[in-house]
Amino acid sequence: MDRDRDEELLRGRVYGTDFDDPHPGPRPGRRYAELVGGPLDGLLLDITSWTPQDIAMGAALITEIGQFGPGGRALYEPRPGDASRWDWDGDIP
Repeated sequence: MDRDRDEELLRGRVYGTDFDDPHPGPRPGRRYAELVGGPLDGLLLDITSWTPQDIAMGAALITEIGQFGPGGRALYEPRPGDASRWDWDGDIP
């Protein structure tokens, strides 16, 4: 990653942190993927403990602001050639 991109990620909010968390951003020593598009656009997903197989499968992330409302999930998958960015692939109930 380039320096500007590293600084941009440091300002981001991590998926799953509480809205009232005084430190909702990334933590040192952790590995993150940026969510691109869809209801979770711009959030960071902590993939520190994920295996390469887990990463390749992507994720169905719970969100209340997707097409299916509370309890729905937003599908994200790693961008080919850039696993630090995960693209939105739709919503599921």
